Amino acid sequence: MEQDGVLRVATYNIHKGVQGIGPVRRLEIHNLGLAVEQLDADIVCLQEVRKLHRREARYFRHWPQLPQAEFLAPQGYEAVYRTNAVTRHGEHGNALLSRWPVLGHQHEDMSDHRFEQRGLLHVQLDAHGHRLHVIVLHLGLVPASRMRQIERLQGFIEREVPPTAPLVVAGDFNDWGRQIRRMLAGFALFECDAPQAFTYPARLPLARLDHVYARGLTPLSLHVPCGRVWWRMSDHLPLIAEFRF
Repeated sequence: MEQDGVLRVATYNIHKGVQGIGPVRRLEIHNLGLAVEQLDADIVCLQEVRKLHRREARYFRHWPQLPQAEFLAPQGYEAVYRTNAVTRHGEHGNALLSRWPVLGHQHEDMSDHRFEQRGLLHVQLDAHGHRLHVIVLHLGLVPASRMRQIERLQGFIEREVPPTAPLVVAGDFNDWGRQIRRMLAGFALFECDAPQAFTYPARLPLARLDHVYARGLTPLSLHVPCGRVWWRMSDHLPLIAEFRF
């Protein structure tokens, strides 16, 4: 439930709405739709979201007709999606679901080499009368690539986000260490301290690969939903953060 002056943000890598491989894989997008609603977040930042996938649509009888971002948006939310990767059978990328009006959005390619197509989604929202900037990203698997992508993120923020505007940066950082955390602190992006808020792998969480950083907001809390229902739907668990304007 929305609280005046409090911002509740969730980030979740949904693994394209499918779990498992080969003939035993199962469609989880319908369960994810219920799960996203249960997060009760003002903003939901999603990674590995399919716009379409022709092969999976033929394989699964109940594959949604809508693109996944629109399918997952609870009633009353706006959905914004932009493609990061185009593949043989379709495309996927980042998405943002918002309780609040969307004022504008754009995409920036963050690919560092030809083997990984990566990007960021930048969305501007009218939140409690504030113009809030939100960046959803999914960084690469190669450590050196992630460092360069953070440098590009810094350049993007300096170019596109006014220094006094509240800003949230959320997503799958694919980082097992603390170097990115230190780099982001260097340009005033901070996360609530919660040492045990692990998100990966979902069945036995050992690390927090997913993060919600903010600038110009006061961190209040950070937690990970637990239980079997969550680890069945994706290889990541969702992360929920609360901030105060």
